[in-house]
Amino acid sequence: MKQVLEAFGVLLLIQGVATLVHELTGRLSGWGIVRRIGFLDGYEVYAGVTLVVLAFALFAAAGSRKAKKPRWTR
Repeated sequence: MKQVLEAFGVLLLIQGVATLVHELTGRLSGWGIVRRIGFLDGYEVYAGVTLVVLAFALFAAAGSRKAKKPRWTR
């Protein structure tokens, strides 16, 4: 479960950073799913910041979970 949370966190972080870079600099025009979602028109920066914050929340949740012990060490 920890690895799944980390993987989703990485995906959200990449999407959020790509959205912010595109909105602030105009580069990375082909990146980011936020641009393709119609109801977020005009709110791309807020959506990018939200994705980055959610990514860090997922990293924190993954870090708080204990690692699973192998069965042979019990």
